[in-house]
Amino acid sequence: MTNETKYQVASGVMARDVGEEVVLLHLASGAYFGLDPVGARIWTLIGEGKTFAQICEMIAQEFDATHAQIEQDLQALTRQLTEQKLIFLQQG
Repeated sequence: MTNETKYQVASGVMARDVGEEVVLLHLASGAYFGLDPVGARIWTLIGEGKTFAQICEMIAQEFDATHAQIEQDLQALTRQLTEQKLIFLQQG
C-alpha cells in the first residue's frame, strides 16, 4: 500500500446513513457492515476517489488522532472492507 493507493466501492453495495453511522450491505452476499462516524467519513472519501494519503490528511484535520494512528486504523478498515468484498483496490 502506498500513499497513492485508491480503493473503489464494489458494485452491488448499498450504503445507508443511520444517525451518525453508516450501514453497508452487499446485495449479492447479504453481508452487512456497520461504520462508526469516522468510518463513515472514510467511506465517503473512498467513494470520492481520494488516495490513501488524502484520506489520512482529511481525517487528521477533522478528528483528534495522531497521523500514525489514523494510518493504522485506515489500513485495518480497508483490509476489513476488502475482505468483505465491499471495496477493492483500484487498478492503475
